[in-house]
Amino acid sequence: ATEVVAVTIGPKASQEQLRTALALGADKAIHIETDEKLESLHIAKLLAKIVEQETPELVILGKQSIDSDNNQTGQMLAALTKRGQGTFASKVVIENGKVNVTREVDGGLQTVALNLPAVVTTDLRLNEPRYASLPNIMKAKRKPLEVIAADSLGVDLTPRIQLISVEEPAKRTAGIIVEDVAQLVEKLKTEAKVI
Repeated sequence: ATEVVAVTIGPKASQEQLRTALALGADKAIHIETDEKLESLHIAKLLAKIVEQETPELVILGKQSIDSDNNQTGQMLAALTKRGQGTFASKVVIENGKVNVTREVDGGLQTVALNLPAVVTTDLRLNEPRYASLPNIMKAKRKPLEVIAADSLGVDLTPRIQLISVEEPAKRTAGIIVEDVAQLVEKLKTEAKVI
């Protein structure tokens, strides 16, 4: 990579994660600042604006976020930018203008080859987390961090999903202990009526 750009969307406190990314080797950072809780489509559209501005060959996103946990943003971004996508990557190899993405599937491993530019979402097995050294943390303070207001990118951030209610699941009743297999079979026949 000739340049690594870290991007995050969120309130001013999100800049801490960008500074960490800069300390770990990113060349510059972009913070799309908003205090609103955004939906996956909003985030994908905002990121599409940054992709249009920066024209990266490879966009790498996490598999899912911790807020809505729905695993949609990467796929939406690929569709909006008309790029190939590789999801749940556990290994990424770039060679000859292609990116080979290896992912875990039920039957083992699957490798897909994508033409660049592409969008890849990552699995936790892609890399080993590391810590930033103190000299790199100090250097990160001098690296560029651009702040862009989310509403300045021309994306409609009106919520499309409305949360109506959240309820706890019904309390489970206590189970029973049976003396032997014969009693278990009898209860399955007479009470549960599953045999």
